[in-house]
Amino acid sequence: MERNISPLDDKKDLFLVKRRKMSIKFPCLDDALDDPNGLLAIGGDLSEKRLISAYQQGIFPWFNHGQPILWWSPNPRCVLLPNTIHVSRSLKKKINSNIFHITYNKEFKNVIHECSINRKDDDTWLTSSMQDAYIRLHEIGYAHSIECWAHEKLVGGLYGIAMGKVFFGESMYSRVSDASKIILASLMDKLALMDFQLLDCQVESNHLKSLGARLIPREKFSCILKKYCNLTKSSFP
Repeated sequence: MERNISPLDDKKDLFLVKRRKMSIKFPCLDDALDDPNGLLAIGGDLSEKRLISAYQQGIFPWFNHGQPILWWSPNPRCVLLPNTIHVSRSLKKKINSNIFHITYNKEFKNVIHECSINRKDDDTWLTSSMQDAYIRLHEIGYAHSIECWAHEKLVGGLYGIAMGKVFFGESMYSRVSDASKIILASLMDKLALMDFQLLDCQVESNHLKSLGARLIPREKFSCILKKYCNLTKSSFP
């Protein structure tokens, strides 16, 4: 069933969709709707403080151009756990071929821009305001990019948020076959070495399932965040 979502006035307060009232703070995750799955609040802003608070609670913004800011916490949650990523023989061969090279935080602005324009379904959720917000988080040390290079050309990338021992994947793109898989394999190896507990994939897809992503209940996801997600910043070489 489709649900019409009306834009709010330009306010920094949040409209809590289940309680149907305004608030400066996010509600309990149990207040998220079942339809659409995970919609929790509308409005607010994309300030560093708001975003950091949201991620620490397992909430993320996701909205299209022309809509107000929509905040989500779907149930169940799609995650990748360290040392459980599925790497096929053919992918291992590509990784070991030395054709591809992985870097971290070298081209954050380019990666997020490429993620915004490489949309198969012409989805425009990665608006200029969203890009600016994550660039600010990158500048203060919370948002990171992973770049994949081939023959000195940027052929894929991923960006996300690292807080404590949790990495929240936001978006990725690929210009050549398997570049996104190579990025995820490299990132998961790095996160395992850094004792990260999981990579949050937010919403399930066939691509992520093929790599070993699994669904966990929102309650379990929230418990993991309470234990391992804090304001500690991570350094990626």
